[in-house]
Amino acid sequence: MYLFTSESVSAGHPDKCADIIADYIVDSLLELDPNARVATEVFVVGKHVIIGGEVKINSTLEKEFYIDIAKKALKKIGYPESGFKIGETLNPEECIYEVYISRQSPDISIGVDRNNKEIGAGDQGMMFGFATIERDDFMPSALMFAREIRDILYKNAKSNPDKFGVDLKTQVTLDYGTKENFDNCRPQRIDKIVVAQSHTGDILPDDVRKRVKELIFQKASFADKYLDENTQFLINGTGRFVTHGPIADSGLSGRKVVVDTYGGYAPIGGGSQSSKDYTKVDRSGLYAARWIAKHIVAAGLAKKALVEIAYVIGEPKPVSVTVNTLGSSSENISDEELSIKIAEKFSLTPKWITEKFGLDKPSADSFLYHEIAAKGQIGYEEYPWEKIDEIEWFRALV
Repeated sequence: MYLFTSESVSAGHPDKCADIIADYIVDSLLELDPNARVATEVFVVGKHVIIGGEVKINSTLEKEFYIDIAKKALKKIGYPESGFKIGETLNPEECIYEVYISRQSPDISIGVDRNNKEIGAGDQGMMFGFATIERDDFMPSALMFAREIRDILYKNAKSNPDKFGVDLKTQVTLDYGTKENFDNCRPQRIDKIVVAQSHTGDILPDDVRKRVKELIFQKASFADKYLDENTQFLINGTGRFVTHGPIADSGLSGRKVVVDTYGGYAPIGGGSQSSKDYTKVDRSGLYAARWIAKHIVAAGLAKKALVEIAYVIGEPKPVSVTVNTLGSSSENISDEELSIKIAEKFSLTPKWITEKFGLDKPSADSFLYHEIAAKGQIGYEEYPWEKIDEIEWFRALV
């Protein structure tokens, strides 16, 4: 056996509640002003929702603006579910909201908003892109299996609020058989599935476990290929999960970066994506790095690709672009050559990334940041940064 584990969490998880509120704010401010600068953090604990940070926008907003957004976000997530008693789940109408929003420092604006229409990086830092041939979407398997189970159970909870809560976690342990199989992107079977599913107090623990297993076997796309008689199911390990969500545990924006990106298969950057506008390279740099890594693998240049892009605050161009194919390259081009050619071909400035992916114009017709926060920052083909639209250039490198 050679095992690797990844996890995921639903929109109702306390940390995700915070992320979704934060990105609902980003969506709303960019709708009012595409040049808005946003860096807000959210803390949810018990019945308290605390919003703080810095904003620069061409209009004056009252605290009620942010409070209304937070309520909308929590209701869209699915709170409160009908089957739970007071004190077991969150009710957005009963929460106490505190808002501490100040104006973005002019010292940052000096470097970000340039006279030549270019955009300087909103902060220093490094971001990573990763891709693998394990799946058609070029994402690592354990993470995407955990996400798929999450989506199945979350949909069930939203459809049955009298029985299940929207706060849940999933975890998948994948058996690659050997280290060689892992290196060559060949998963063999699922060894363990771990689920924490909130539920009403009148449902017996064994009934919760039975229903969760039924849903996975019936609806998971990977069930026939990767589940077998030796797959272990560990569902609600304490036996009971009634009190849930921020009522049971605090949530903070930016804490689920591994869940949002590569599930531990690859390094993560220096900061989270949620709560930030497109000038913050923690967000835009991640999208660009993933786009490059995906192209490298899709073009057949390597079985795996890890791309690092680094920036300094106030400067548009990255200070470094580095490709590492993790010993899986086709041997027709070196990692050094790939790094140089990619850096020469694509400017990778915040403005270039923003214009290519439309990051300043989130909408229901393209993408909304708060919906991305709920699903994951990368890995879904409908995202603009998942489009393989420069594949011929990458193939020509061979």
